[in-house]
Amino acid sequence: MSGFLRGMWLIVTLDLKQRVRGVAWYVLLGVFVLLVTIVTVLTVVASNAWDTGGGAVFSVVVFFVLLLGTLVSPALSGNAINGERDTGTLATTQVTLITTAQLVVGKWLAAWLTALAFLAASVPFLVFGIVLGQITAATILISVLVLAVELAVIAAIGVGLSGVLTRPLFSVVVTYLVVAALSVGTLIAFGLGGASIQSDVRQTTIAVDYEALDENGLPPNGSEVPCLGPQSYEYQTPRFDAVWGFLAANPYVVVADASPITFDEHGSPRDLFGWIAVGVRQAQHAPDLEPVYDECADWKGYNGYVGSDYETPREIYDRSVPSWFVGLAIHLLLGAGALAWAWRRSEVPVRRLPAGSRIA
Repeated sequence: MSGFLRGMWLIVTLDLKQRVRGVAWYVLLGVFVLLVTIVTVLTVVASNAWDTGGGAVFSVVVFFVLLLGTLVSPALSGNAINGERDTGTLATTQVTLITTAQLVVGKWLAAWLTALAFLAASVPFLVFGIVLGQITAATILISVLVLAVELAVIAAIGVGLSGVLTRPLFSVVVTYLVVAALSVGTLIAFGLGGASIQSDVRQTTIAVDYEALDENGLPPNGSEVPCLGPQSYEYQTPRFDAVWGFLAANPYVVVADASPITFDEHGSPRDLFGWIAVGVRQAQHAPDLEPVYDECADWKGYNGYVGSDYETPREIYDRSVPSWFVGLAIHLLLGAGALAWAWRRSEVPVRRLPAGSRIA
């Protein structure tokens, strides 16, 4: 086992040295820090973080690191194996004592560590959000851990496709398409799928007869609230509850839903994690197809009409089930499957090569 680790770490160090040898890598980190600084300042101003706490700042920075990881990691990992095959240096490595497993895993770890460098560069901004307060230790630990795992999955998909596909440019593009399918495609599938499935709703309304109230807005002579007769009408509503599972595979939803949520005194989330998690969990519930709105039953006099069936975001969150572990399992299977496929396609000796490919 120690021999495997030594060979794997050799691939990691060689790959990392090649990445940091030029100036472009440091320029990229500098641009990232500048962008995070701008995003942090705007988030502080928009959310009034000095008074409301650092939950919004912390969650936005975490999502920004994930966004940049989905944009940069495919370009850095999508040609990790076939790029060396294209330049004729892969065969030089494979004739040494380095095994195919060491090569593939080492390439993946190097790509993952490269992505984690962006997370390390964002630590001062994450600490700033923590200093502002109202963030639990569990939220900090779990959100950062799940973010690191998602970056590992993206790196695994890129390295895996670079071992499966022969053309570096094609493997980079396919990696971007896979990441886009998980990040944006799941949202499109959820929106279009829910809108395409419609159910008929029959709504009944029992309204207060406001013309029968006195000048103070009260029932005349202390009598019961005057009511109009029930009125019903029908309309169609989308059924997002039938397709909400698409959101479970979204990496941003996975990070948000896995993070423990804190609520204010009104039952509203304190950060972006909470609002996304509440929105996804609310989509799980089927709409009421025969709602009844009875103003007379909920009439409060001077206070007007108060709906008795109103739910706070916290109540919606508490009566729903989490989905992050399903999405994370899907991502881990995708990453592990891509690496296993690359391992199989990169084994030597090669019995049959795809048309147009080369060994050295």
